[in-house]
Amino acid sequence: MPSIQIKEKIMNEKVRQLLNQQINKEFYSAYLYLDFSNYFEDAGLDGFANWYKIQAQEERDHAMLFYQYLQNENQKVTLEAIDKPSKEITCHMDVLKAGLEHEEYVTSLINDIYAAAYEVRDFRTMQFLDWFVKEQGEEETNANDLITKMELFGSDPKSLYMLNQELGARIYSAPSLVL
Repeated sequence: MPSIQIKEKIMNEKVRQLLNQQINKEFYSAYLYLDFSNYFEDAGLDGFANWYKIQAQEERDHAMLFYQYLQNENQKVTLEAIDKPSKEITCHMDVLKAGLEHEEYVTSLINDIYAAAYEVRDFRTMQFLDWFVKEQGEEETNANDLITKMELFGSDPKSLYMLNQELGARIYSAPSLVL
C-alpha cells in the first residue's frame, strides 16, 4: 500500500509573526475600549459605556479570528502580555478622538500584514484579511461619526442625553467571517 504524504503548510515567517502580533493588538484594543467604557460609566453616560463595551467584545472576537486562522494554518500561536491602556483622558471628546486614532493605527497594522502577505504571494492570508480591511473602514467611519455627533450635540444636555440613549441601544453581533 503506498504511503500518503501530507504536505505541511508553510507560511512566510514575517507574515506569521505579524498575524501573531495582531492577536495581541486586538486584545489590547479590547482592553482600551473597556477602559473607555469605564470612563463613561463613571461619567454617568451608560449608553456611551455600552457602545465601548460592545467595541471591546468585537475586538476580542477579532483576536480570536486571528488566533483561529493561525491554528487552521497549522501555525504556532504565541500569546504575549497585554499592555495596560495609558491614554490620558480629561473629557468625553478625548475618548472619542483616542478611539479614532486607535482605529487608524489598527488599520495601518492590517495594511502592513496585507502588504507582507502580498509580497510573498500568500493569497490565502490576503483573502482572510479582506474582511478586516473592510471592517476597519467601518470602524473608522463609526469613530468619525461619534466625534461629529459629539461636536454637534455634546454641549447641549438634552441632545447629549438623546445621543447617550442612541448608543445605549446598540447590541452586540458576532462577526460573520467564516474561516
